[in-house]
Amino acid sequence: QQDNLLFLWSITVSIFGIGGLLGSSGSRYLTVKFGKKKCLLCNNVLMIVAATIMGCSKISQSFEMILIGRFMCGVSLCVPLHHQYVGEISPRKLRGFANSTSSFFWTLGKAIGQISGQRELLGSQSLWPMLMASCGLPALVQLVTLPFFPESPPYLLMQKGDQEGCKKAIRQLWGEGQHQAEIDDIMKEKAAMKNTKILSVLELVREPAFRWQLYMIVTLTATIQLCGINAV
Repeated sequence: QQDNLLFLWSITVSIFGIGGLLGSSGSRYLTVKFGKKKCLLCNNVLMIVAATIMGCSKISQSFEMILIGRFMCGVSLCVPLHHQYVGEISPRKLRGFANSTSSFFWTLGKAIGQISGQRELLGSQSLWPMLMASCGLPALVQLVTLPFFPESPPYLLMQKGDQEGCKKAIRQLWGEGQHQAEIDDIMKEKAAMKNTKILSVLELVREPAFRWQLYMIVTLTATIQLCGINAV
């Protein structure tokens, strides 16, 4: 029984990464077809559903609900949209700062989760379902506020070819003024993308020019996973 319990806890921890693998694999297709804003809204709905399932697991006396919720959380969190959307809607002078906020709040969220998980707070036997469901609160806030924001201007211009929609989104985000330089930059990027071949994962592995960069990324990512942060 102890071995079975250890196996179940191991699956509960690792299934988050399995969901993340699935979510990250389909992220490019989803963002190109539906846009980053719509995908973020769907991500929020998925996270709220996952939080509800995990929060009701104790009442239902079902550990399978925790597995399902963790898997759905992995799918939702590992679709890399937040930093892309924030970077694309930010003015050029604030773009670097805006991109760095994703890592900051990711780390802050982990710290808050660790503190909240103490037995004196939400880690007690009676309150742990509330701790599991708390991940739905930020998703709910974003689900309510995100509809007031426009779609990403680069997506509107590069993927949809909607120059007027792009200008309208830029004015809504950055205010009235001369933004033709930013639009020209997006047009240059669009022209450059036409002559750039998008590599699949298999083609990227086989490409000698990216071999050492790929080795470095794999090594760093594997080191992060093996350090035990997921188990924590």
